[in-house]
Amino acid sequence: MNSFFARKFIVQGIIIAAAVVLLLRLFYIQVIDDSYYLSAENNVLRKVIIYPARGVILDRNSKVLVQNEPVYDLLVTPREVKDIDTALFCQLIDIDKKGFISRFTKAKNYSPYKASIFEKQLSAETYARLQEHLYKFRGFYVQNRTVRNYPDSIAAQFLGYINEVTDKNIEQSNGFYRPGDYIGVSGVERAYEDLLRGQRGVQNLMVDAFNRPKGHFADGKYDTLAVAGEDLMSSLDKELQILGEKLLKNKVGTIVAIEPQTGEILSFVSSPSYNPNMMVGRERGNNYMKLLYDPNKPMFIRPIQAQYPPGSVFKVVSALVAQQAQLIDENTTFYCPGGYRYGRNGFMGCTHVHGSTSLVSSIQTSCNTYYGYTYAKMIDGRGEKSSLAYNQWRAAVQKFGIGEKLGIDLPGENSGNLPTSDYYTKQFGNNKWTSAYNISLSIGQGELGITPLQMANIMAIVANRGFYYRPHLIKSIGDKKIVKPEFTERISVGVDAKYFEPVIEGMSQAVNRPGGTAYSVKINGIEMAGKTGTAQNPHGENHAVFFAFAPRVNPKIAIAVFVENAGYGGVWAAPIASMMVEQYLTDTITMPKYIQDRIYNGNLMPAVKPAAVKETTQKKTDTTTKQTPADQKQAQRIRQNNTAILAQNDKYKS
Repeated sequence: MNSFFARKFIVQGIIIAAAVVLLLRLFYIQVIDDSYYLSAENNVLRKVIIYPARGVILDRNSKVLVQNEPVYDLLVTPREVKDIDTALFCQLIDIDKKGFISRFTKAKNYSPYKASIFEKQLSAETYARLQEHLYKFRGFYVQNRTVRNYPDSIAAQFLGYINEVTDKNIEQSNGFYRPGDYIGVSGVERAYEDLLRGQRGVQNLMVDAFNRPKGHFADGKYDTLAVAGEDLMSSLDKELQILGEKLLKNKVGTIVAIEPQTGEILSFVSSPSYNPNMMVGRERGNNYMKLLYDPNKPMFIRPIQAQYPPGSVFKVVSALVAQQAQLIDENTTFYCPGGYRYGRNGFMGCTHVHGSTSLVSSIQTSCNTYYGYTYAKMIDGRGEKSSLAYNQWRAAVQKFGIGEKLGIDLPGENSGNLPTSDYYTKQFGNNKWTSAYNISLSIGQGELGITPLQMANIMAIVANRGFYYRPHLIKSIGDKKIVKPEFTERISVGVDAKYFEPVIEGMSQAVNRPGGTAYSVKINGIEMAGKTGTAQNPHGENHAVFFAFAPRVNPKIAIAVFVENAGYGGVWAAPIASMMVEQYLTDTITMPKYIQDRIYNGNLMPAVKPAAVKETTQKKTDTTTKQTPADQKQAQRIRQNNTAILAQNDKYKS
């Protein structure tokens, strides 16, 4: 009996204890902890997302390339909208009644109870007009945002653009992104998205019956701060970039300039370009479609995505590789009768009858014959099968960053094309082919294709006498000036420094000695070493190429210029490079005004028929267009002008 009463008291004690615990918990929740009150009162509280400012992008001298400006997203909670003056509302935000109905219906279909975007990116002027009337429109409120602004409207392909996240972006972000967030789509904005985006915050605001804010809930206890993205210092020189874009106006081509000692890219010009501010604001969608279907492909990033035959500039690589293989030296001469004969009836013409030609003069005068003989010694004269010798030649050339991606900090880089021996064995049906089968490679033609970035990097290698740093566009990250470790690695190309001197001497003579192919662009007081090229183009006028570095001792800049359908490298590409180099080194340009005016005002844009639009937008890697009769007339005019210009330049210099 006593045990029965004992158990009774134990059970009662447990029940009483549980009740006390529940009462204490209820007291804590209702009186002490108000976080549950926050959830219960969501109908009178407004949770406002605070979007962080994206990191600012600067040039190498701390001048602003990309900054932020405020805009305002208009949000709506459909169930709260009652008896509003629709006509006034539409007038204030510059939409029509049909637009209002479609936007409101879309928001209501999303959720009558949750806030969603009604209109994105109202300007500061529109918001100011709306703000004084906002209390009349219950259910509508404004959320602050920032969008990108480009003060100088330059470097569009380098900087890239941002866009609202897609479902795929949200899915792949493991919960970081939410609908309405922005993400980098191209260029630096995409490559450094993790650093630029920052971290969003939240504010819990109380509002009254008139939709007017009444302060932060619990004095902001449950608010979180937004964290701005990291600022990036790019390697670009803004003034040099502006000059490059002016020089390539109305031309198809590219300029890449590199600081040899660091691999930092000083100028990154892709032409035709576009105003990056077109990819911001309420007209962004329409502008994007215009750019996408523009036959001149302004969104194509030519410095890293275009692939061209390098032409005569490749002779520099050929000379270095052959010397390292000990097949030629600075004293080796070949006789040039006006071209190189190979096979039974093959003949590769040269620009002149150069006679007995040394290594130095072969670079100065750009002798094709010299490099026909050099390539034959590399492929045929090494006591082994041509395919094996070709593999050795290819491996040596590949060390110069040709035929592989250099690893620049931008998405979408092209590796170019350096054919394998298997490619030729398959093409010719056996492995008994010789240098005669692909002799055009000796002068940078045939199947060989390299990007303008690779061209500029070759020049940085020559300037450094045998090594390079991976080309990159971001100099440092944040206040701590962090540099990614992959951009500090010194990469050797496997050619001894002594072999660069005769090549550099030939390049110097090409610019600084009468008779050199680029003598017309000599810079007084600066010894620039350079090489012209005229890359064959089966679709029309040849492409003009020039690359150089300066000064010869302790180089500060290496540059590659490629102008499509422009003819001779010495006529168009070389003057552009000369002006860029002089501007960077001395902050002045002394080139004769008549040459400057010709470059600035020259229009080499191809004529494209409307029917060609679809083709040019689909073939992303094709950088030329088929000739129309207008193109043919233009090409003839360019050839005549080029011949006259060369004579005029030579006369002026002499």
